[in-house]
Amino acid sequence: MDFELSQDQNIFYESVRKFAANELADGAVARANSDGYPWDVAKKFGEMGLLGITIPEIKGGIGGSLTDAILAIQAVAEFCPRSADVVQAGNFGAIRTFAEYASEPQLKKFLPKLLAGKGVMSVGMSEPDAGSSVTDLKTSATPDGDDFLINGSKVFGTNSVEAEIFLIYLRFGPGVDGIGSAIIEKGTPGFEIGPSYRYMNGEFWSPLYFDNCRIPESNILLGAGGFKKQISGFNIERLGNAARAVAVGRKAFSEACEHAKTRQQFGRDICEFQGLQWKFAEMEMRLEAAQLLLLRAVTRADSNLPSAQDSALAKLACNEAGFFAANEALQVMGALGFSDDNIVQYCVRRTRGWMIAGGSIEILKNRIAEGIFERRFSQRVPKPVPQKSHDE
Repeated sequence: MDFELSQDQNIFYESVRKFAANELADGAVARANSDGYPWDVAKKFGEMGLLGITIPEIKGGIGGSLTDAILAIQAVAEFCPRSADVVQAGNFGAIRTFAEYASEPQLKKFLPKLLAGKGVMSVGMSEPDAGSSVTDLKTSATPDGDDFLINGSKVFGTNSVEAEIFLIYLRFGPGVDGIGSAIIEKGTPGFEIGPSYRYMNGEFWSPLYFDNCRIPESNILLGAGGFKKQISGFNIERLGNAARAVAVGRKAFSEACEHAKTRQQFGRDICEFQGLQWKFAEMEMRLEAAQLLLLRAVTRADSNLPSAQDSALAKLACNEAGFFAANEALQVMGALGFSDDNIVQYCVRRTRGWMIAGGSIEILKNRIAEGIFERRFSQRVPKPVPQKSHDE
């Protein structure tokens, strides 16, 4: 098995890495501590072709591979973790699902602004009573003439404060087969964006409310029966999450490594103490193993769509390795790493959030077990078995 990148991939990675080192590294801490979306970075990435990498050229994208998008995320994260979020938003998650299934008119209407870095799309999946159990969602789409009326609410959407375009999971009918999605624009009558709340990592989110929000049928992305297609696109989001997790963990590792080479205590460089050497050895092992699972999931993807099993394994490994490395790096750096003028504290907060977003590590373990045993394990309360009467 060849673990080396191709010549073209190496050239691409190094070019993005060079840009990040020259243009993004100096402002990395400031961006990490900033409240707003880095629109200046997004526009630069749009000009460079780093948004829409995996979207086919015929649809308006770059026509690259999933590996290219992963490399772009990791090259940027090496110098500016916050800017890597922009690469994620422009290649994975909502935009990738949208590009996969959107009609030609939908693509022409919404995609150019997103790929230019002048807009960002947010996904509305979670609801107050439907988080990990997303199929319990209640937000409904009811036909009304040539339109649909949307009613319900969504919570915890990434970029929901900055977005003007939202991919909303909807219920068109009962059961899993009744779930689909639509594109809803900010400012649509009946659509209200609530007050913003801050996550622990510094990002903001807003609840979304729909009260007889009327949208045309042309805004429906996938109607009833579209849930499985949407989830197959969501597997790509998990790899974007995984790529950032392991890369940001690696960033913290690198910062702590440089610190350990120069910081002296008791008359010695602290890298000479065995207790710290063991920390670095375990960080390196976990990060390298997670990266290999990530690349395996990417290279085995069919038409840039990874399998549910591969993406679950990769995300779980990268989430745990990234947070472990960032947390241990902070411990190595002590108060310096804990201070908000250092990037390592941000890496800890960021990697911790990815253990929840995009499928919690517990849900991933459930999914992996299903793959191992090749059977579905329902987490729901079993339905009572009808009891036969004495007369039967």
